[in-house]
Amino acid sequence: MAYESHEHYLARALELARKGYGEGGCPIGGVLVDNDSGRVLGEGHNALVQEDNPIVHGEMAALRQAGRMTTRHRTTMYTTLQPCFMCTGAIVQFGIPRVVIGDVTNASSDETVRFMRSRGIEVIVLDPAVSAAARGCVELAARFRREKPEQWLEDWGGGQNDALAPRAG
Repeated sequence: MAYESHEHYLARALELARKGYGEGGCPIGGVLVDNDSGRVLGEGHNALVQEDNPIVHGEMAALRQAGRMTTRHRTTMYTTLQPCFMCTGAIVQFGIPRVVIGDVTNASSDETVRFMRSRGIEVIVLDPAVSAAARGCVELAARFRREKPEQWLEDWGGGQNDALAPRAG
């Protein structure tokens, strides 16, 4: 299997985000891909509502499905939304060298992007003006934030983390 385009894998992450949204959950999807073969190792979506679990964000679901691996140093994480601090920590902890993001517009700041880059991670943000998948990521997150602002905030920790929650757009 050849490695597909970033658009291809982000489109899959967006499908997963839409699935989560359709189940009443936060629309955030993640896909972990092997850089050599292009094989999807794990994928998933936010499951705060579905599993009653605040830890299962899209990136965490992808890591969980990928399961045990000797190393993740030849992988790419595709995510529909800029990773939160928890997911960023997992990306750094496991040495994932590249992250492709569909939506930074609905994030509160670029702090996690800067942190990943400071750790040597290649961070690619797809441009929604050019990428249909990125545009879909931005639109879906903005729609969800309008429809369920309390759930959006809950997913980011609520309470004392209100300042860290993605800003209204």
